[in-house]
Amino acid sequence: MGGFFKSSIGRKVAMALSAFFLMVFLLQHFAINLLSVFNPDLFNEVSHFMGTNPLVQFALQPVLIFGVVFHFIMGFVLEIKNKKAQGVAYVKNNGAANSSWMSRNMIWSGAAILAFIVLHFIDFWIPEINTKYIQGDWSGTLEGVDGFRYYEELTHKFVSPIRVGAYVLAFVFLALHLLHGFTSAFQSVGATAGRKQTLQNIGKAYSIIIPLGFIFIALYHHFNH
Repeated sequence: MGGFFKSSIGRKVAMALSAFFLMVFLLQHFAINLLSVFNPDLFNEVSHFMGTNPLVQFALQPVLIFGVVFHFIMGFVLEIKNKKAQGVAYVKNNGAANSSWMSRNMIWSGAAILAFIVLHFIDFWIPEINTKYIQGDWSGTLEGVDGFRYYEELTHKFVSPIRVGAYVLAFVFLALHLLHGFTSAFQSVGATAGRKQTLQNIGKAYSIIIPLGFIFIALYHHFNH
C-alpha cells in the first residue's frame, strides 16, 4: 500500500476515488437540503433520521470526515509533487498553453472550498456534536420551536447577508473546482478517450447544477427568513 501512494499514478487514482466519494455525498447532501425549500417537515424528518441513525453517525460520518481530510491532503501533496517536477531543468512547461486556467488553479479553488468547509463545520457540525455528545440531547427539538429543530437552525444561519455571501462565493469556487476535477477523476481511473466528450458534458452539468442549487437554497432562505 505504501508503494501505491509513492507512485504518481497511485496518488492520482487515490485522489480520483476520494473525489467520486465526495461527489456522491455532495449530491445526497444537496437532495436533503433541497427539501428545506419544498417540504420543511420532510426536511426535518430526514435530518433527524440522518442525525440519530447509528449507522450514519458511527460508521458513515467518520468515513466522510476521513474522505474530506484525505482528499485535501492528497490534493496538496499532488500540487507539491507537480511543482517539483516542473522545476526540473530539462522540462519545459508552458502552463497557459498546455492546460486550462481551472486545472492550473485547482489548489486555490480547493483552498477556498476548505475554508468554506471550516465555516460550515462551525455553523452546523460543531453545534450538532455539542448538542448530541456533550449535552446529551438526541431529541432533535428546540425550546420554543414546534417539531424538530433542523429547519429553524438552517434558516437562522442564512439571515446574515455576509454569511450568505460567503456561501455563494464558496459554491462558485466549488463549480470551478468541479469543472476540471470531474473529468480529471475519470481520466485518472482509466476512462477512454472515446468517452471524454460524454464525461465532459456530464461533468459540466453536475458542476453547474449542484453548486447553483446550493446557492439557490441559501438565497431562498435569506430572502424568505
